[in-house]
Amino acid sequence: MTTIGRRWCGTVVACLVALALTSIVAGTAVAQSAAPAATGKASPSATVGFDTLKGTWVRPDGGYRIVIGSVGADGRIGATYYNPSQLPFAKAQASMNGAQLRASFELRAGGYDGSTYDLTYDPASDRLSGVYFQAVIKQKFDVVFARK
Repeated sequence: MTTIGRRWCGTVVACLVALALTSIVAGTAVAQSAAPAATGKASPSATVGFDTLKGTWVRPDGGYRIVIGSVGADGRIGATYYNPSQLPFAKAQASMNGAQLRASFELRAGGYDGSTYDLTYDPASDRLSGVYFQAVIKQKFDVVFARK
């Protein structure tokens, strides 16, 4: 190989190494400075506890709402159901099944006698989903509640 050929190859290699190092450093800087946008939702990696349930949850298929004001350390939930009128829950309880947060509610008022919601919290979508059992007509429905 000629002297000019060796110099050209050396220059090309040096440029490629410099370009690679610049890309790595720039990529690291971007990755370190990129912060997740605040959405007000729990992230999937966040620790999920009973307080995660607090707030207003709306069923998109009918506007039914569950408003959870408190959750005790024992899992007892202080909540109200709206359809559209306000109805108290006879029972409302949160529990952990491993890392899975669950909530169950029972209605004993106005045409709902014994109807229940058994819901599981999904941190990725910040939703409660599960089964609604309408006791009067003895039917089960898959339901989803989104945080309002």
